[in-house]
Amino acid sequence: MTAKKTLLFLIVAPGTVLMLIPHLLLQSGYRLFTLALGPLRWIGLAPAIAGSAMLLWSFWAFTFIGEGTPAPNDPPKRFVAEGFYRFVRNPMYVGILLVLLGEVLIYQSSVLLVYAVLVFLAFHLFIVFYEEPRLSQQFGETYLRYKREVPRWWPRMLKASSQDHTSEQDR
Repeated sequence: MTAKKTLLFLIVAPGTVLMLIPHLLLQSGYRLFTLALGPLRWIGLAPAIAGSAMLLWSFWAFTFIGEGTPAPNDPPKRFVAEGFYRFVRNPMYVGILLVLLGEVLIYQSSVLLVYAVLVFLAFHLFIVFYEEPRLSQQFGETYLRYKREVPRWWPRMLKASSQDHTSEQDR
C-alpha cells in the first residue's frame, strides 16, 4: 500500500512541478529574454537524467528503507541516510531542480528559468521552516548530527557510512 501511495504522490507533486506547470508556461508564449543555445541546448539532457535518477531513487528509499512515503502527511518512519542522502540532505529537491535546469536548457526558456528559481526558493523555505524542525523533533540527535555533517544543497564529496547517522532504534 505504501508503494501505491508513493507512486500517487510522485505523479501528483513532482508531476505537477516538472511537467504540468512547465508545459503551461511554455504554452503561454511568454519570453522574458532570449536563451539561444542552439545545439548546446541538448546538454540539458544530462541534468534532466541525473535529476530524474536522484528523484526516483529518493522516492524508492523513502518507501522501502524509510517505510513511509515522501508525502508530508505520511513521512518515513525510519531515518534515511543512505545513497544520495550521504552526500546531500535534500536529494529529492536537488533532483527536481536538476530536471528543471535540464528543461530550461532544452527548451531555451527564460520563463522556465525564473520558475526554477521560484521553485528553489519555495523548497528552501519549506525545508528551513517545516522539514528541518520536524525532522529534528522526530529523530533528535540522529538528525542533528546528520544536519551538521551533510550539506543542505551542495553535495559533499566525501561519503560517510550510513551507520554514522542512525541511532540504535533506527538500525
